[in-house]
Amino acid sequence: MNLIKSLEWRYATKVFDNKKIIDPVLVDKIKQGFNLSASSYGLQPVKLILLKNKKIQNELLSISMNQKQVLDASHLAIFCINVNIDSDYIQDYFKRIKKIRKTEESILSSYRNNLISTFSEMSQIDIELWATKQAYLAMGNLLAVCADLKVDACPMEGFDSLAYDEYFKLNKKGLKSVLIMPMGYRSSQDILSKMKKVRKPISESIINIE
Repeated sequence: MNLIKSLEWRYATKVFDNKKIIDPVLVDKIKQGFNLSASSYGLQPVKLILLKNKKIQNELLSISMNQKQVLDASHLAIFCINVNIDSDYIQDYFKRIKKIRKTEESILSSYRNNLISTFSEMSQIDIELWATKQAYLAMGNLLAVCADLKVDACPMEGFDSLAYDEYFKLNKKGLKSVLIMPMGYRSSQDILSKMKKVRKPISESIINIE
């Protein structure tokens, strides 16, 4: 029930208090929460850039539709996708399984080969679309993590992803930016923080079948 209360408290923060900084202990928990996000096949095709640098945040403002959350937030999370989900990437995943779970090769080989085959038959567009869906899963999870920690956040699509990619030289890392999320603490000047949350009644958003 505490998580429900936290989700009721959460809202898409429009005005951040630029003097408040997230405690490093909470930042570590945010990192852990991101790393525990669900992903299809467990492949984790999403990498997070966690930015805490006012100079860089200011430089990103003009390519973020001048949305001041990017500058005023304590941290800016940039969700990036791996664009090369190839045989090597998948092999690395199964090496981690073996290392962590001590799973026998005879158990893994068929599944690994099927995954390699599946992705080898996908177009680059389809791979990036699949990976982007995983980024939305990760963002949704991180929103809940932040709410539970009483850290404010604002999920955003309104930015120039190509300009971000160029700024951070993401193409050289095999990455593309797809989402951003400023994090920090709401300003007392944000009138939305005092408004009631607007949601459909549960009876209209859920179909029960028993």
